[in-house]
Amino acid sequence: MNILYVNHYAGGPAWGMEYRPYYLAREWVKAGHHVTIVAASESHVRAKQPKTHGRFSSEAVDGIEYIWCDTPPYGGNGIGRVRNIITFLWRLRQWRQWLKHKPDVVIASSTYPADIAACRRLARRHAATLVWEVHDLWPLSPMELGGMSARHPFIVWMQHAEDMACRDADVVVSMLPRADSHLRDHGMAEHKFVYVPNGIDPEEWAAEPLVPLPAQHRQAVNEARQAGHLLVAYTGAHGVANALDTMLDAAKMTAQMPVTWLLVGNGPEKGRLQERVADEGIANVLVLDPVPKAAIPALLAEMDVLYIGLQREPLFRFGISPNKLMDYMMAARPVICAIEAGNDPVGETGCGVTIEPENPQALADAVAKVLAMSPRQRADMGLRGRRHIELEQTFPVLAAKFLDAVRRYRKV
Repeated sequence: MNILYVNHYAGGPAWGMEYRPYYLAREWVKAGHHVTIVAASESHVRAKQPKTHGRFSSEAVDGIEYIWCDTPPYGGNGIGRVRNIITFLWRLRQWRQWLKHKPDVVIASSTYPADIAACRRLARRHAATLVWEVHDLWPLSPMELGGMSARHPFIVWMQHAEDMACRDADVVVSMLPRADSHLRDHGMAEHKFVYVPNGIDPEEWAAEPLVPLPAQHRQAVNEARQAGHLLVAYTGAHGVANALDTMLDAAKMTAQMPVTWLLVGNGPEKGRLQERVADEGIANVLVLDPVPKAAIPALLAEMDVLYIGLQREPLFRFGISPNKLMDYMMAARPVICAIEAGNDPVGETGCGVTIEPENPQALADAVAKVLAMSPRQRADMGLRGRRHIELEQTFPVLAAKFLDAVRRYRKV
């Protein structure tokens, strides 16, 4: 099949986030399909933007054809981002200038749902199957998280697009396991829905780490081991939503335990968290720099317990599928999960402990519980998470599940 994958923010190994389109497309190419990813030249989630020349630039990556649509740079969520979105949508309408292969499948997958109109037009023009891939629920996300009014013109636009996607897509692929109830309320027929979560590239988790630990991190691990401490780590973004003050508060409560806490990553809250550690003398917490993505397996392999937490958000009622959690589970280490959501991957798989979010005492108690386990008990708990990922959430498995849903529709 010829698969056209439209994702405004799509990236890959050379550019960074967002990785999902790349990993799925790579599996489809391995299976003998031709895949074209269409993305904007400017995206706030990429570490590096692609080099482009003119309105449309093409690039081949691991057998995938990328089409970069020239769009203006922007910062934040103001008018610049809206202008970037509108430009990208206009570039999609100019498909005669960039489309090289008649598509059999058109996937609209840009977080915001407004690309559905252009993708619907392409699918109808070429008698292709139209797939809507749901990352987040827009416009519900900016309304509930950003406090935007339902009457705001941007929200009205996004609501119209979501309703169109629910009504007109042939298949709806969601990364949120409980999103079907919301989507049915906006016109989606129940049979269209399929849950395809985030996943793991098994090649990045080879027996030998692809990239060793930086010296700073190696030293921290060695010192904790020499002291006979349990290593508890959080890796990733240091933002308000990650509720990392809870971790520092819990660390203070475990000051007399043989436990070292590691905060590894970067973000707008990192400086303030470092100041807290210094000012309050939280000696059992080390705040470390982020490591390259390829070094994540090596870092997580050195830990005993992995922590993930988020502030309470009503949107989580539709479920969660954090990339970080997939990494934690693949690392085969017990996970302490402090997220209140419509699903509980940690509890459902038995790979750790699920606790109330933003509750330092609950986190300290969970660490004490894992500390009291034998090494074998901790290993068995961690392995349950890895087995689940290997069976259900590697990209070869997810790519096949995605296309199976498309094939089922095409046979109807």
